[in-house]
Parts: sequence; C-alpha cells; structure tokens
Amino acid sequence: MRQIYRDFLVRDWESGDRRAASSLIRDVLLEYGLPWEPERSDRDVVEVEECYLNRGGEFWVVERLGKIVGTGAYYPLEKGNKAVEVRKMYLLPEVRGKGLGRFLLQQLEGAIAQREFQEIWLETATVLKEAVKLYESCGYQIATGGETPRCDRLYLKQL
Repeated sequence: MRQIYRDFLVRDWESGDRRAASSLIRDVLLEYGLPWEPERSDRDVVEVEECYLNRGGEFWVVERLGKIVGTGAYYPLEKGNKAVEVRKMYLLPEVRGKGLGRFLLQQLEGAIAQREFQEIWLETATVLKEAVKLYESCGYQIATGGETPRCDRLYLKQL
C-alpha cells in the first residue's frame, strides 16, 4: 500500500514504526479517557507482524512530513462469512476533520474487497464520537457479540 491523500502518505507498516504507532494509539485512547492495554486489547500494535501480517492482514500508517499521524489495519476473522475486522483506526487530533479518516476507511474497504472478503466487522467505543459518526455514515450497521471490554459498539458491513 502506498497512497497519497492531500499531504498525507498512507503506507504499509515497517518494523521501525512500532514505537510511533504505539505512542499515537496510546495518546488518542488517553485523550478519550480509554485505557492503553499493551498486554490485552492493544497487544496487536505491539506485535503487528504476528497479529496482522502473519495472519493475512495488513497494517498501515499515515505519515505527514515524515511523522506518523494515523494508523489503520485489518485481519481475517474465523467468524462470519469471509470476514475481516478493521482495527486500530486512529488519527492525531491535528489531522482530524480533513477527510483523512474517510479516505483511510475507503482504502481499507477497497483492499478488503479486492481480496474477496464479504463482511467487515469493527468494534469501537461510544466515546469515540467522530469514529461512530464515520462508520455509520459509511454504511456500518450495529451488531451484537462484541469481544473487547473497552469497546461498547460492534458494527458490521456487508460487501
């Protein structure tokens, strides 16, 4: 993956991204009063290769002027019908409101569709109001059966 959106570069994960990506996700979670859980819910950003790349998924970072300002990822799931879960869609406050989140989600959906997956699942928290609004405006429907204690909303989109 290598896409340009305005002055942002969306690209594939590199092992040197681990510290910056982890810090970004931790900071955004704390901004919203949510816990950073590197041993549980956030282990996947600490162990990207094992949790995404080795499972047939992808993990992307968003750069602006050489600084990581966002992340987005997905991996295949055992549940559902040729399903994936979109995860770790986070943007720093200074880059929100520019259409970047929508662009990133559309790029993820395109990559997922190209690989012939049929369902996209994602979990989020109600307190992440911008994320909830984005997902609902992009056709994600409320579902049941969430698995992450920190997240109180589960969404599903059929492709």
